Amino acid sequence: MERRPCYVIIPAGGSGSRMGGDVPKQMRDLCGRPVLRRTVELFASLPFNVGVIIAVSPSMRELWKQYCRRENFVFRHILVTGGLTRFHSVKNALDHVPDGASVAVHDAVRPLVSVDMLLSLFDLGMRYPAVVPVVEVPDSVRRISGSSSVTVDRAGLVTVQTPQVFHSEILKAAYCQPYDPAFTDDASVVERYGVPLHFTPGERTNIKLTFPSDIEFASRLLQAL
Repeated sequence: MERRPCYVIIPAGGSGSRMGGDVPKQMRDLCGRPVLRRTVELFASLPFNVGVIIAVSPSMRELWKQYCRRENFVFRHILVTGGLTRFHSVKNALDHVPDGASVAVHDAVRPLVSVDMLLSLFDLGMRYPAVVPVVEVPDSVRRISGSSSVTVDRAGLVTVQTPQVFHSEILKAAYCQPYDPAFTDDASVVERYGVPLHFTPGERTNIKLTFPSDIEFASRLLQAL
C-alpha cells in the first residue's frame, strides 16, 4: 500500500492555567528542553517525512519564534493562529493540509509518546479513516452528586489519548460542521460526522502534562531512559 503523505497538527495555544507559573506549559522546561520542542522532535525523528503545523496564540507565536532563533532550532514547519477553542485551532490548521494525506492531531503537552506508538498509529491510519488510541480505566470510578455517590461500572470505559490519526479529506469535511461544546477532541468531531472510529491501545506513559506534578513525573521517566 502506497503511503499517504503525513502531517501532524499540534494545537499549542492553551494558557495552561492549571499548571501555574508565568510560562505557558508548552514552553516549560522538561529536562533541558521546552515541552513543545520535545513533542516536535518526536515527529521529526520518524523515518518518513511528517509536515508539522503548530497552532499558537499570538503571544505564544512570538515566544516560540524567539526560542527557535535563540537556540538555533531550525526545522520546516507552519505556524497558524489558534482560534477561540481547540476546535477552531485545528480547523485553521487544516487549511494547510491537502486531501489524500494522513493527518495526526497531537496535544503539544504529550511529549512522552513513544516512536513505536507513532509508527503504529500512522500505519493504522493508512488502513482506517479514523484511529484513536485509548487506555482502559484501572481504578474504581464514582459519580458524586452533593453528599452522595454511586459506583460506575468501568467495564468498557477508556481514557482517550493523542495523537489521533485521520484521512485528511474526512477530517476536513468533519470540521465543516458547526462548533459544538460537546466536541472534546477530534474523534468526537469525526464520529458526529458519521465516520466509525478504530480504537487501538495507547500507552500509560503517554500522559498529558496538566499539573506541576506531571512535569516532575515526566522528568523522572525521561531520566530513566
